[in-house]
Amino acid sequence: MGSGAVRRCVMKQLFERVSSYWVRYDKYVIRTDAKGTKYVTAAEGARPQIIDPLEDAQTMVLDALNAGRLFFGKKAPEREQEAGILRFVHRYGLLGLMTALPTTPKFMEYEKVYLPKNHFIREEALETEQFLDYFYPFKKPLLRKRGVKYTWEVEGDTDAVALELTFSSEPTAKKMSFQKEYAEPLDWIAKALKDMTFPFITSKYFYEHGDAFDADEKKLMAQGVAAFGGIAPTYRIALLDKPTIVWDFHSLLIGLQMMFSFMLAEDKTPLRMCDSCDTIFVANRKNQRFCCDKCRRKGE
Repeated sequence: MGSGAVRRCVMKQLFERVSSYWVRYDKYVIRTDAKGTKYVTAAEGARPQIIDPLEDAQTMVLDALNAGRLFFGKKAPEREQEAGILRFVHRYGLLGLMTALPTTPKFMEYEKVYLPKNHFIREEALETEQFLDYFYPFKKPLLRKRGVKYTWEVEGDTDAVALELTFSSEPTAKKMSFQKEYAEPLDWIAKALKDMTFPFITSKYFYEHGDAFDADEKKLMAQGVAAFGGIAPTYRIALLDKPTIVWDFHSLLIGLQMMFSFMLAEDKTPLRMCDSCDTIFVANRKNQRFCCDKCRRKGE
């Protein structure tokens, strides 16, 4: 068995059991708050759907990268960039930044929300209400918190109650992020997708055009890629038909970053950018330059 086959076999075993159920709404919109900040949130009257975004992780990663690439090179117009983000969100839901950024998705159980270094919030610790304000700009949740004790009341229609019951064993913050009032800053979503696309574009130039860069430039490129590090998901060992690793992705972003990292390191079916239309795709062979026959005919 070759090294590529061994890697794919290990990947299959590693992610044989994944807790990746997520919620998306059937319509999202961009809304602007009183301060002029744009947010992506569920539209009025939108209905939730429970999905498994990692069922086709490869397609999800490609969709994220192709939304992120609109911010590189000859940047697409702002309207096109926003449309790219909305396409991704409509297919997979919001990124779950509220549970991705803190040190734990169970931050409600602590007196404060503790944050590792990130691109969005400078403070290392925030009061819970302060942190939630970033994600509820239009309607605040019914939360009462004193110290480590708290109560959260689900309000809204039967969909809201059904979601809370369906995910009753999940951290409270994750359940809150599935409610219709939850929103994520548009710039934050764009930044997260750009940050994931950057290592791909940098590695592309590093390996395909390495002769064009001197040693110092290559060092800077390597340091830039090394700075990308997704927060690792939690896992547990379940005694099923055999001891099995079960991964718990409490944020879509965390699952997305991990799957992307494995795909970027894959050499048998490498990620490529089409020489004709710049679409990022998975190549069937190492020297494949175009994403489709139409682009191949156009490029040749």
